Amino acid sequence: MSVPAARRAFLVNVAELLRRPGTTRDVVFSAPVERLAVVDARIPEGTEVGVDLHLEALPDALTVTGTVAAPWEGTCRRCLEPAHGHVVAAVTELYSPHPDSDEIWPLSGDQLDLYPLVCEALMLELPLAPLCRDDCAGLCPECGTNRNLADCGHGERAPDRRWAALEGLEFPGEGRGR
Repeated sequence: MSVPAARRAFLVNVAELLRRPGTTRDVVFSAPVERLAVVDARIPEGTEVGVDLHLEALPDALTVTGTVAAPWEGTCRRCLEPAHGHVVAAVTELYSPHPDSDEIWPLSGDQLDLYPLVCEALMLELPLAPLCRDDCAGLCPECGTNRNLADCGHGERAPDRRWAALEGLEFPGEGRGR
């Protein structure tokens, strides 16, 4: 089975590691990925992903630790303007030719395919509800004006009095007045 050229960078020959338990190898490279997306955040197709991993051979497995990183883009959840950032995912995984649980990645032959691991790690770190900036003021619920760009004069909405009975309640772990 042939591997697409773009994915070849994610293949690591681990034959020597598998023959010598206790040996290690550092793998550092950057390569493009296919489009990865969750809700309103994505890593566009062709984006260069930075991979910085440490491989260690065990008697019948390999540990893979390190980080993978990539820029992301999306839509701000408050103002609907473009948002972007940089995601860094920590990786600590185990590969084995005979995985006995779903938490162990399968290892077949002398080639370690890091592509599925890299994609999964990045997808899990993408923001589900991105912000263009931490202090984004969002859209005015009355007129739809982007409050980051202009003051429409509507101010904050008065609290809904139907919920007033709940204001005096205390919840475990919270103090009054919060």
